[in-house]
Order: sequence, then C-alpha cells, then structure tokens
Amino acid sequence: MAPMGIRLSPLGVAVFCLLGLGVLYHLYSGFLAGRFSLFGLGGEPGGGAAGPAAAADGGAVDLREMLAVAVLAAVRGGDEVRRVRESNVLHEKSKGKTREGAEDKMTSGDVLSNRKMFYLLKTAFPSVQINTEEHVDAADQEVILWDHKIPEDILKEVSAPKEVPAESVTVWIDPLDATQEYTEDLRKYVTTMVCVAVNGKPVLGVIHKPFSEYTAWAMVDGGSNVKARPSYNEKTPKIVVSRSHSGMVKQVALQTFGNQSTIIPAGGAGYKVLALLDVPDKSQEKADLYIHVTYIKKWDICAGNAILRALGGHMTTLSGEEISYTGSDGIEGGLLASIGMNHQALVRKLPDLEKTGHK
Repeated sequence: MAPMGIRLSPLGVAVFCLLGLGVLYHLYSGFLAGRFSLFGLGGEPGGGAAGPAAAADGGAVDLREMLAVAVLAAVRGGDEVRRVRESNVLHEKSKGKTREGAEDKMTSGDVLSNRKMFYLLKTAFPSVQINTEEHVDAADQEVILWDHKIPEDILKEVSAPKEVPAESVTVWIDPLDATQEYTEDLRKYVTTMVCVAVNGKPVLGVIHKPFSEYTAWAMVDGGSNVKARPSYNEKTPKIVVSRSHSGMVKQVALQTFGNQSTIIPAGGAGYKVLALLDVPDKSQEKADLYIHVTYIKKWDICAGNAILRALGGHMTTLSGEEISYTGSDGIEGGLLASIGMNHQALVRKLPDLEKTGHK
C-alpha cells in the first residue's frame, strides 16, 4: 500500500516494471552467452556459425598435431595405392588432356587414397580449408577418427605445440603423385603427399613412398626426419626433370650448365624433391637440382617446398619468385628447386629456361 498522500500511476508502474525486466534480461542473457561459449555453443561474430574445431579451441590449430595427422593420412592413402596396384585392377580412365596434350589419368588408387586422406584430415580439423587433386564425392563421405596420439619421432623433433589461427591454414593433398607411372607399374616414382601452408607459405610437408614404405616429413622452424646430403655439385650438376617433358629442359639445361651435366628423367614431383635429399631408399636416384618448365599444380609441389624450406633449401619459379599456396591451384612460371647452393645465382643462370616456362 502506498504511503498516505502519494498516488501511484498505473502507467508509471507498468513502465517501471518493463524497464526492470529489460535490465534483468540483458544481464541474464549475457551470462548465458558466456556460459554457452565455454562449451563451444556460441556462433561467430557477424552471424557465421563456427566450425566444430574452431568453436572448441578458439579458432586455433596445433601444427604439431597437424603433422601427426598428415603423416598418418599419407600412410593410409599409400596403403590404398599399394593395395589397388597389387590387385592389378586399376579401373584406369582419363580426366582429359593436360596442357601439354598428354592424358590426365585417374585410377581407383587415386580415388580411394583421396577418400582416406581427405576425410581423416577433415574429421580431425574440420575448420581448415583442404584442397585436393581429386573430386570428393559427398556420397562417399566417411568419418575417420584420429586417436590423438603424436608419434615419438615427431615429439622428439617438435617438443612443444605450435598453434596458428585455423583461418590462416590451407592444406594441399596429392593422393597419388605420378599416376602415369603408376599405370605403367613404375612403382618407385609413386608418392602420397600432404602439405600445410600458413598464410600461403608452406610450413609442413609429408612425402610418403607406398611401395618402399618410406616417409619424409618436416616442419619449418620445427624439425624433420630427413636431411640434406653433405654436398652438391653446382658446376656440373645432376638435374632431375619430368620423364614426359624432358627434351626441352635437357637442351636448355645442358646449354646453361655444360655438356658434363647429367639429366635424370623421373616421374612425380615428390620423387624429384626426395632426389635432392639424403633418403635411405635404394630405389631413390640422387640429383643436385630439380627443374620444371611447364604449368604445374600446387598439390604436386607444396609438400616438397615445405620440406626444402625446413632444411634451408629453396623452391621458386624459374624467375626466382616465391610460390604462394593460396588462390589458384597451379603456377605458370615453372620451378627451380635446390638445397645447399646459392639459389638466386642459379636463377640468374637460367634466363632462357625462364622464358621457356611461360610458353
């Protein structure tokens, strides 16, 4: 009951009550939003729904964990590649013609390896962008779980987690490198590869050889299980080039480095990068330089680029430009890969080859 002499307006009482309810609602809804965000139930600012991993860990991913999953993905993909090849039922078909007019082949090995690799990585890191050579069919979707175990060899080299924003990460998968050679049963050239780029720079690479079961991996500013050879021949180098397009490279390379240089035709970009390194695989040839003069896809070269960078080597276009692993899936300017040499001096030796790369 109001004090004597004071009359309460029904309208005023209603307004006061509504204001009070508004204040309570504001405080309580803010409290709930905070509680929900602790459990990953909130959305991103601007209305975009956060992916499961981004919501759970604040939008960051651990590169050490990504390395562990990348190694596992390359090995599991390699298991599929090997199983299909040994069954001798490849279901080979053409995806069309390459720019050079060759058949762009695809087999069951490519498809099944791609499925295992893509969905293992996508299940473990659903908030990162994954680019892969083969089409991912939603009808074949799998949930392939990672057990969150980091192998001892990785823990030994990369002793602490290294987190980066998930939105800065792009993953590049090559589920079967050297498909042409795979169909010809030239097994030594075949690899499966995973690369992680951060802000377009390759920082983590895995190259797996399914038929010798050898895996090379490295992380920039982290560690590696592979190393460079003690020395390289810069004056009369052994140069590894594409098997299918070696003639043009051979002519210009011999003109640049002299007739005492050796040209090694080989299949697969992964194999060619491993040729520059100290690899304990008897089937692996050794080279001092890797040169390519035509258009090439980024999933072919990203893993090798990351490994070379981690070991102090270089992979650039023929004109010496760094390769960015964002945007389009290929590069026009050819490539030059080296380690243990003056890379820019090598670039300056190749003016004619640099021009050829743009034909």
